[in-house]
Amino acid sequence: MDKLLVSGNGPLQGAVRTSGAKNAALPILCSALLTKSPCTFTNVPQLNDARTIVRLLNKMGVTAERTEAARVEIDASTLSSPEAPYELVKTMRASVLVLGPLVARWGEAKVSLPGGCAIGTRPVDQHLKGLEALGATVDLHAGYIHAKATRLKGARIVMDMVTVTGCENIMMAATLARGTTVIENAAREPEIVDLANCLNAMGARVSGAGTDRITIEGVDELHGAHYRVMPDRIEAGTFLAAAAATGGKVTVLNAPVDALAPVLEKFREAGCVIQINGDSISLSRSGALKAVNVRTAPHPGFPTDMQAQLMAMNSCAEGTAVMTETIFENRMMHVSELVRLGADITIDGHTAIVRGVTKLTGANVMATDLRASASLVIAGLVAQGETLIDRIYHLDRGYEHIEDKLIGLGASIRRVSE
Repeated sequence: MDKLLVSGNGPLQGAVRTSGAKNAALPILCSALLTKSPCTFTNVPQLNDARTIVRLLNKMGVTAERTEAARVEIDASTLSSPEAPYELVKTMRASVLVLGPLVARWGEAKVSLPGGCAIGTRPVDQHLKGLEALGATVDLHAGYIHAKATRLKGARIVMDMVTVTGCENIMMAATLARGTTVIENAAREPEIVDLANCLNAMGARVSGAGTDRITIEGVDELHGAHYRVMPDRIEAGTFLAAAAATGGKVTVLNAPVDALAPVLEKFREAGCVIQINGDSISLSRSGALKAVNVRTAPHPGFPTDMQAQLMAMNSCAEGTAVMTETIFENRMMHVSELVRLGADITIDGHTAIVRGVTKLTGANVMATDLRASASLVIAGLVAQGETLIDRIYHLDRGYEHIEDKLIGLGASIRRVSE
């Protein structure tokens, strides 16, 4: 099993290019199931999660392959089985995103209940509620979701809670439904907008994405498309957090600037200087890093996927930060690992009190989920001595060649194998 060996090597310097967004690419790859025509997607990151989706599509008889480093071509005309088996779905929650497209186009889906990072329960009840509202019959049996419909029908769906993947599943299903579908209390994340843009490029009629009310006018069929996935706002934010923590100056190229607004504001509060030039963001600081309070919230609030990285940054900042997680109940498992590096953090329910320390010290630590892995890398870049991070398969699910990119910024980091 691979591990990362990180050594504190001073401030990061230079430029780094943002890869395509994992959380946008996965539903977009699944959207190819909605049409019998070939689709080409570019700026698709080379990640384990993207490879899992391609394998899952292949398992269902779909012709899907990565023809270039960032290019995936999919022809779902060869779809032969509407089943997403446990052995693939258990490794990645986003596999449930095949559910809506399969029911809409094939009329049936059998999808294993999903797995993924152990950061909370994340039930799929809103996915199922939406499909039932569209006229599908849904049954849970032996760990699988069975859904059927001869032709979905448009409906008004009020989401009980904001759910990104739930909204995406319903959006995709509704594109081929008869009539109009309105999703109220819809997720507003930039990745939702990217999926809507992709669906519209395929001939769908989706409007309102990016607001809490999305309208989908159903069409009889979709056609193929050539679509470029948006840049990854969380990857960009992670590199900016690493620059802030180490005191360096880093320019993130191909950055989704508008999508990062709530994160950039926190860096400014921390005493960093942010310069924006088109789709490039430069971060630097000359003075001490200041602790910043964080409360996660659905977009346009502060993203839960950046909470761990900001906690690593706060661990070496001046002052005390109060960090509250409102999205996932188990998303502070990285705290105990940061404490192993010398961080001063206490937990009270879903709130962490982070008291900045003058020094972190390298140690052996273990990643517990994707973003926790990134927080440990940032802390390791600041710590004195060597930090050995175990279970980095979590990291490989969401960051493309992260050690190579950090080495390009002057970091001392390498992958080691047992």
